[in-house]
Amino acid sequence: MSAPAARAYRPPAPLGGRRGARVERRRTLTALGFLAPALVILGLFVAWPMLSALRLSFTDASGFGAEEWVGLDNYVRVFTDPDIRDAMLNTLWYTVLFTPTAVLIALALALVLNSPALPFRGFFRTALFLPFIVSLAVAAFAWSYLLDPRLGLLNHWLQGAGVQLGDVLEDPVLAMPAVALVAVWKNFGFYMVIFLAGLQDIPASLYEAARVDGAGAWLRFTNVTLPLLSNTFAFVLIFALIAALQAFDQIYVMTGGGPYGSTQTIVMEIYRSGFRRLELGFASALSYVLLIATLLLSIVQFVFFGRREKDLG
Repeated sequence: MSAPAARAYRPPAPLGGRRGARVERRRTLTALGFLAPALVILGLFVAWPMLSALRLSFTDASGFGAEEWVGLDNYVRVFTDPDIRDAMLNTLWYTVLFTPTAVLIALALALVLNSPALPFRGFFRTALFLPFIVSLAVAAFAWSYLLDPRLGLLNHWLQGAGVQLGDVLEDPVLAMPAVALVAVWKNFGFYMVIFLAGLQDIPASLYEAARVDGAGAWLRFTNVTLPLLSNTFAFVLIFALIAALQAFDQIYVMTGGGPYGSTQTIVMEIYRSGFRRLELGFASALSYVLLIATLLLSIVQFVFFGRREKDLG
């Protein structure tokens, strides 16, 4: 390259002195100006309510009359109240039913729909994603109708096949699997799309190299797909876990926490304490316990998958 051309491509010298400081200050103010609306919204609708709830969790606030400082009494009650203990166990059971089922179904469908040999892939992807855009409350109403023992289509079809399902939502054993099924139907399409995005980021050359080495479909899945999909898997798992711990809509619509408290989860207890019994302080404490539990579980998953990726790398 000639000397004039080299001088033409030389980057400009950094500004120094007062002029450089003014330019840097102007850039900072411009960036803050763009961020200000989002920061104001986050402050008003996220940070302030969270701080207010934290303060309420140390009081006996009811929304009426004066508040009295009770210290850690609400948090002690969270871990000693038998109703809360049952709600925690129900939440754990719901999480066990929902999380692995939704994630594994989504992963299996993503693997199938990622195959170039499958015809009408776009149609199937769209059709399977559609339940996710339906409101969970609407989906719960629809499934309640399907499961109705007298008018429900599902019971009608099963009776035609000689199977008597009965009133699932009034059965203490079957009610929780039923509401978990609705959540799986609602959310697996979203998780499937995330898995598809992760699968399409895996270079095809790695699969070709594995085929050359004689690896079959299972070995390619376990040695290529799963390791390179670990970050996506962690992301989906955390999403599913948070959705399970925050389950409310379909339970409220389909069972209301019944029968006999068999579907009463932590979020249902928060709703009942805060809006029915007007124990705002206790509901706030329960909310913070749920928040901390969710954060801890998310951190554990990040650490686990991070170490696994480091070992594989």
